[in-house]
Order: sequence, then structure tokens, then C-alpha cells
Amino acid sequence: MLKRTAKCTELTLDDVGSSQVLCGWVNRRRNLGNLIFITLRDISGIIQLVFDGGKDPELFAMAEQLRSEYVIAARGTLAARTGDMVNPNMKTGAIELKVEELEILSRSQTPPFEIEESAKVSDALRLKYRYLDLRRPELQQNIIMKHKVSQLVYEYLSANGFLNIETPMLTKSTPEGARDYLVPSRIHKGKFYALPQSPQLFKQLLMISGYDRYFQLARCFRDEDLRADRQPEFTQIDMEMSFVDMEDVMTLNEGLLKHIFKNTLGLDIETPFVRMKYSEAMERYGCDKPDTRFGLELCNVSDIVKDCGFKVFTDAIANGGTVRAINAKGASFSRKEIDSLGEFVKTYNAKGLAWINIGDEVKSSFTKFLAPEVTEALIERLDGQKGDALLFVADAKPAIVFTALSALRIECGKRLNLIDSKKFNFLWVTEFPMFEYSEEEGRLVAMHHPFTAPLDEDLQYLESEPERVHAKAYDIVLNGTEIGGGSIRIHTTEVQERMLEALKFTKEDAWDRFGFLLEALKYGAPPHGGLAYGLDRLVMHITGGDNIRDCIAFPKVQNASDLMSGAPDFVEEKQLRDLKIKTEE
Repeated sequence: MLKRTAKCTELTLDDVGSSQVLCGWVNRRRNLGNLIFITLRDISGIIQLVFDGGKDPELFAMAEQLRSEYVIAARGTLAARTGDMVNPNMKTGAIELKVEELEILSRSQTPPFEIEESAKVSDALRLKYRYLDLRRPELQQNIIMKHKVSQLVYEYLSANGFLNIETPMLTKSTPEGARDYLVPSRIHKGKFYALPQSPQLFKQLLMISGYDRYFQLARCFRDEDLRADRQPEFTQIDMEMSFVDMEDVMTLNEGLLKHIFKNTLGLDIETPFVRMKYSEAMERYGCDKPDTRFGLELCNVSDIVKDCGFKVFTDAIANGGTVRAINAKGASFSRKEIDSLGEFVKTYNAKGLAWINIGDEVKSSFTKFLAPEVTEALIERLDGQKGDALLFVADAKPAIVFTALSALRIECGKRLNLIDSKKFNFLWVTEFPMFEYSEEEGRLVAMHHPFTAPLDEDLQYLESEPERVHAKAYDIVLNGTEIGGGSIRIHTTEVQERMLEALKFTKEDAWDRFGFLLEALKYGAPPHGGLAYGLDRLVMHITGGDNIRDCIAFPKVQNASDLMSGAPDFVEEKQLRDLKIKTEE
């Protein structure tokens, strides 16, 4: 076999005249009669090969056999391309290899789709043949970028005193959070391991063990409904630090992100990042991960309309709800466009969309029910000018209003081309509520996790008024996506027990579930805190994508199955007998 001397795009005009052996896949073939041009592709990119029928008919006959995705090795002399033969759109467009020897290393059937970015192929087909789709340069660059980001994380954190330490993959199932993936034990009949949703408890134990600074690129598993930025298994940049407060953790991670963006995109991101309390984020943007690249902020108009006579508004407020709006500046939406936005907010459980269009005259879906001075007050509050569209949502549940308007804000930002895709806006969201109410469970649950420390001044309310308690928690948000989150942890047994009691764990249940942590806290735990990033989400932003699936080599689809391998699948009856498991029809 011919031995490769270089990758396709490692060669330049400086190498012209040298003998080279290149290996790769046939990307494209053009037969011009007495000349055959092959575009050869490898992990680095593409280069042109030339076969001249007038010089070596036998070699030319071999070249005529070549088809898309054949794997070949070619030896030849590197030559410069001249005149209009130079291709400025190729990195190697000024050179080509004049082939003198060819080996066909592997033949390929006609692939089910062309290996190129513009091929119109269903996602299902791409995922079924993922090993072919992964040959696409775009996906290969994503995977290479993920490797590069991983290396930069190792480099930066190691230089800042962190130790890379592995934590177990087979752990104990603990409540709070998403569903666990369970692994039955063959030896311990009827008992199960859980795959880790995160290394949370183990990294806290490492701090108690005195390791001071830990990090890991940790594999995590969560059995939850999927969406564009979720997968059942994913990678976390996980870290923990001892003897720190929130500012220490945030400052170090600003440095990490600055290091990553400088060495991947060549960008000098500005630090420190803006800090915004959770309450302010919700009030201004309706969500705890706001995209701050554009305006269209929410405005509370409940005080203006509480007695306005428009039943949709007054009933919502009377039942403990709220009325809020955004001003789509200069939108001049048509009635058809506003109707489509009304249908859009309904997908977020809003009952509808009220509106005021300000043109040569004021048109509205509801102002006929209002006194003129109320309409004027609304327009004034929202700074309404000619050409603006004022969009209102009302509901007895404030969460529905916030969710619907937050989504509407993003939708309007897209329709009005307000979002600069080249901009990277980082933001820390801080002081989250410690608890949130779960409709499903009918009780308060931890907004982050039950090991998050409360603000010192709020600790007194933990039992009496838990809804007043705020957490020493912080999320890092980039362009409207939460790319990471963390907190300062509880480091005393007493406070940890109080926290679990507030979450309605009995003392016995708390010790049964978390006894190893509660026991460890008795033996001298340092104040500690940390943070975890979704590596795939971070890489998605760096590469300009919109789905973390494109940053994972072998992802799952919406129902958590793998179309390529067929997982999950049935197993042999013997395997189930060994585990003492029976399945229902």
C-alpha cells in the first residue's frame, strides 16, 4: 500500500515539484475525455487530482473505474494551477496532484445521499447513515471544534490549579431532577445502579476530601423529553472549587470563556460579564436566560388596565394574574401577521394576543372597550410611535404571560431582523429563587438542586417562608441559551438537613437517599462551589449551529432512539433471567 506523506490541505505552493502520496475519499469525478479530474477529500479538506490519458493509458483506465466515496491512495507530483484553472474557493485551489500511481483501497456502493452540505436529505436518513453524514466537512469541523474546546478547557483549568478526576458512572439513584437511567445489578438481585445525571455529590465529596479544585469532562445521562439543545447523554465541563464565593467562581469562568473564544474564533470577549438578578431578568425579558442582543423588553401594564372594563384584562388581574406587553418598534405588522403571532402565543398556553397598531390612525383588537385616556396611557407607557405594534398577553397565571411574551419577543426579533448572529452577549443571572412549585408533584422542589446554599440573609425563612428564600446560584447565559450553571453549596449537615426537610423529605428518607453526603459533612467540609457547562451547547454557539445534535458524533432522535444502531432494542431472554427481570407485554 502507498504510504501517505501529507493530508490534502497541508500542501501549498511551496511544495510544488515534490512527490506526494495522498489518501482519502473520492468526493467528485469529472471525465473530460482524455483528462479525468478527481476531487479527493480527507479530514483536512479537498484537493484536485489529475489523470492524463495521453501519458499512462493503464493508469487512466483505473481512474475511469473511480466513483463517489471510493477510498484511494494516489502518488504523484504536485503542480501549480495557472490562469483560470486556479479555484479561489478552495484552500488548495492553486495546486493539484498529477497522478502517477493509483491504488483503490476500498470500493463503495452508491451512497444513499451525496456527501455535501447542500444535499436535500431528511434528518432520519442522515441519522440512519450517520457514519456517512459524519464525512460532511461541516460536521467534521464541529467535531474538530469540540475537541479543540476540550483541549482548551484542560489547558486553562490545569494552569489554574484544577485536577482532572474521574467520578463513577454506576451510582445510586437519587430523587430531584430528571428521571434516571437505571442499570439492574446481576449480583444484587432487585437492586439498580443509576447512570449519573451529573457528578454533583461526588465532586462535593472531593472538596470534603481536600482536593481543592476538581474538573472533569463528564458524561451525563438524563431520561427527559428531548429538544434542540437536549440529548439523553451529553458531556459536561464540570468543576468544583473550595474556599470560594460566587464572585470567585464567576471570575474564573469568565477567564475560561475568554480563553476559549480567543483561541477558537479569535474574539476578545469583554469581561466582566453583566450580572443580572433573576427577578430583573423575568421582569424585563420574561425568562431566566434572556437574549440581550436586542430590545423589545416586556412592560407591565397591569396597573393601567386593572379597572379598564376589558374583561380579558380585568379578570386576569382579579385572579392574581398580570397583563404585560412588548412594543415591536417599527413593525407595521399586517392583520395577517398579527393573527399568526396570536396563534404563535397560543402554543405557549396563552389564550390569545391583544394588539394596538399605530399607523395614521390607531387600530386595535380591544381599545373599543377602553376609555380614550386608558388607551393613551398604554401607548405612553410603551413609548408607542407611528409604525409600532403593541402586543399584549394577559393571564391569571403570570408564568404563562412570561413564557408566551418571552417567546413572542424572540419571534419578533427574528421577523424584524433585530438579532445580530455575529454578536456574543454573555450574561450572569444570579439570585434565583431557592424553590419552585411543581404542579406535577404538588409541592415545592429545588429550582437547581437540593445542595445549593441559600443566601445568608434568607436562611432564617427556610422553614417559615420558603418562597422568600433565594439561592447562591448563578447561570451563564449566551445569546438566550443557558450554557452553564452552578452554585455555592451547603457545607454543613445542619443546613443540609433543613434544606431536605423544607423539600418534605423525612429525616429517615433524607439519610436513606443522601446519607453518604450528610455523613461526610460531619467531618469538616470547606465552603465550596462550582459550575457545569454543557460542552455540546457551548460548541454549538461557537460553530454557529442551532442544534447540539450536530456537535455530537452519534446522537439520538426525539424519542431517545439511535436510528443507526437500533438502540434501544430487545435483549435475549437469558440476559433477563440472569437479572431476574420479567417484561410485560
